[in-house]
Amino acid sequence: MNRRAVAQEGPEELKVVGKSGQISLGKDYAGKTFRLKRRDHGVIILTAVAMIPESQLWTLQEPHCSRIQRGLAWAAQHPPAESDLDSLLKAHPLRPARKRARG
Repeated sequence: MNRRAVAQEGPEELKVVGKSGQISLGKDYAGKTFRLKRRDHGVIILTAVAMIPESQLWTLQEPHCSRIQRGLAWAAQHPPAESDLDSLLKAHPLRPARKRARG
């Protein structure tokens, strides 16, 4: 194991599985989702995972991911400010909505 991984590990604990087959990991893990891997000789590995709805997977794909990161970086450097709506309307007046032609 590399030193970095060892330094991040917490203290070892003993846990007892209850009659219903459940084990408590503590309140720090309440509501989290885990992947469970079963290995040989009774070894079980729990890994905390984040679930992403399929409708939001596009945010992890390029070019969207890079654009989102750039937007977040820009927002971190530019705090929100109040807008002067009157000056915005003078610079960019609203056009009346076009009527649709019936066909």
